[in-house]
Order: sequence, then C-alpha cells, then structure tokens
Amino acid sequence: MTKSLTTRLQHFAAARFSPQEAFGLHLTLGILALLLAMAGFARIAGAVVNGAPITELDLRLAAWLHAHAHDSDVLRSFLLGITHLHSTPGVLSLTALAGWWLVRRDARHWMLTLLAAVPGGMLLNVAMKHTFERARPHFDEPILTLTTYSFPSGHTVAATLLYGVLACYLTRHARSWQARAAIVLAACAMVLLVAGSRLYLGAHYLSDVLAGMAEGCAWLAICVTGVATLRRRQRGRATN
Repeated sequence: MTKSLTTRLQHFAAARFSPQEAFGLHLTLGILALLLAMAGFARIAGAVVNGAPITELDLRLAAWLHAHAHDSDVLRSFLLGITHLHSTPGVLSLTALAGWWLVRRDARHWMLTLLAAVPGGMLLNVAMKHTFERARPHFDEPILTLTTYSFPSGHTVAATLLYGVLACYLTRHARSWQARAAIVLAACAMVLLVAGSRLYLGAHYLSDVLAGMAEGCAWLAICVTGVATLRRRQRGRATN
C-alpha cells in the first residue's frame, strides 16, 4: 500500500513538471508566479493599510518629484504623452491593435489571453481601488487633477498586462536567448516608464505602482496559464 502510494505521488510530481502534460510544467510555473505576485501585493497592501514605513517614503518621494516636476518642460511633456497613451481609452486602443495583429498571425489563443488579461485586469483594478479607497497625492499646484482612488495604479496594471502578454507571446517565438532577454527587458522598460510617469506627474505614490505591478503579474499568471491549459486540453481531446 505504501509503495503504491509512493509510486502515485512520484507519477503526480512527474506530471506536474512535464512540459507535455495538460496540467504540467506550465501550470506549475503559473501557479508559482501567481502565489509570488499575490504575496507581494498582500505585503504592500498590508503596509499601506497599517501605515508602515513605506508610506513615509511615499510622501517624501512624491514631494521631491513634485518639486522637480517643472525643471524640464520636455520631460514633463513626454511623460504626459506616455500617461495619456496608457489611459483607459489609450490602452484599450492598443489592446485592440495588438489583438488584430495576433489574429493576423493566426494566434487566436493569444488574442483570447490578451482580451481576458487587459480589460479583465482593468475591471479588477477598479474593484481594488474601491476596496482600499486610498486618496491620491495632494499638492497646491498639481500637474494632474484626478478624483478617483489611488491604490493600486490602474495605468501600471494595464501596462503590466498589455506588455506582459506581448512579451510572453514574443518570447515563445524568439529564436535565441538574447532575443528573449531583449523582449523581456523591453516589456519591463515600458512598464517602468508608465509607472514612472505616474509618479513624476504626482498621480500616484510609489506603493501604488508597486502594488499595480504585483496585481498585474498575478492576473497575468492566471490568464496566460488558464488559456494555455485550455488549449492543451483541447489538443489532447483532438488526438484521442
């Protein structure tokens, strides 16, 4: 009996790390990424709710950035363009364009992943904002005046999801590790640029954008892993 149970556990573990199984390696890695991202979000959210030292850093960094936000008209205009491009209408337009490109490449499952990730993640973020109800940074002469809640950053969530899905798709089709590394770095750079624009323009605190990245990574793991598992199961049924 013990030997039989041990054998079953070995088979179960082997299946979880098999690249070919419908519930194999991709699902294991997806769940791991989800748990890590959720843990990161929970830690940041707890720190914000409890007034941990990161909230003091939030205030100091926001004040310092606002004091220097008028030093360069070129930089401010550039970051305003970045933040407007990744507003709700802008991100949905970019998502539609990316979805059209994926359909043209006959990557319909990736198009489904994109549609589940970006609009779905944006709706999730609205729910999160109303859960925490954190006020935005306040200044006497703000660059941007917003009435919505601050935590987590919606722009950062949307950018993480949009560029995350595209990076996942492109890395699967890259022919070298150098190309994969360049794709990942480019996606990370875009997310950081969007997050940085929100900080520089005084729309968010540092913890807002960090939580947005964690939330986006968690939802990205769910969407990418879920659609990939569905596709593998459909392939398995077709071959049986």
